[in-house]
Amino acid sequence: MSTPAPDCVFCKIVAGDIPAEVLGRSEHAIAFRDLHPQAPFHVLVAPLDHHENAAASAAADPASIGHLVALADEVARGSGNADYRLIANTGAGAGQTVFHTHVHVLGAAPGMTESLI
Repeated sequence: MSTPAPDCVFCKIVAGDIPAEVLGRSEHAIAFRDLHPQAPFHVLVAPLDHHENAAASAAADPASIGHLVALADEVARGSGNADYRLIANTGAGAGQTVFHTHVHVLGAAPGMTESLI
């Protein structure tokens, strides 16, 4: 397990030091609502271990990305989203603002039939 970064907001959420609306948790990852949603259903799934981005997580533990996708699927389907989009920004130029690996899970509101695309 990597060492938590002292100034990382996601490490603080993982530790329970910052409150979040947690929708799911596994032994490897946590899923919580985004504070600034970009879709009717917008959840962030982050590993419990701290790495700067998805590439760094994959280099440290290739299975870590699979754990994120599995929890993302569980939370999305559990919220009525069989169809959803996963986004992982890597680097500030790509829109990454929190430098702790995470994926955005974007879906529709329950009962919504319109496409997100």
